[in-house]
Amino acid sequence: MKITKILFIILTSISFSGNAQNSVDAISKEWERAKAYTKEYLDAMPASGYGLKPTPEMRSFAEQILHSTDTDYAFVSAATGVKSPVGMGELEKTADKSKDNVTKLVIEGYDFVINAIKTMTPAQLNEHIKLFGRFDLTKEMVLQKSFEHQTHQRGQTTVYLRLAGVKPPQEKLF
Repeated sequence: MKITKILFIILTSISFSGNAQNSVDAISKEWERAKAYTKEYLDAMPASGYGLKPTPEMRSFAEQILHSTDTDYAFVSAATGVKSPVGMGELEKTADKSKDNVTKLVIEGYDFVINAIKTMTPAQLNEHIKLFGRFDLTKEMVLQKSFEHQTHQRGQTTVYLRLAGVKPPQEKLF
């Protein structure tokens, strides 16, 4: 019985984690997919819609997308140790919010994320950090939280596209 439990634990670990380097590769590939999907959103919104706010107290389309990029820089910098080239919240608050500039900044943000992840070793994914001095997480979990956040923010912009009379891009799960 004891050997069966040990074998089960080993097989379960292998099936969930697989080759650790493949995990780093898989994470970076998911971010590549997210980059392409977000680019479709950026392209779909007409330049006139970048200042669109569904209600006065909400972020504009540009601010929503830049907020996501700001957060990606912060989370991924914390997880990978690669220094962020922008301060927290800097893009959303100070950047030129034209379509061309926002698109450039967002793509640069995704490139930072993808390149920073590729610098990680498999062992680093399991290292723990105190994110923002509060949350004890593995570095892999920090990357997952960042991915979840950017997905959520992009999803919110679907409403902005609809309000601008634009059909949102087809879902890109794979």
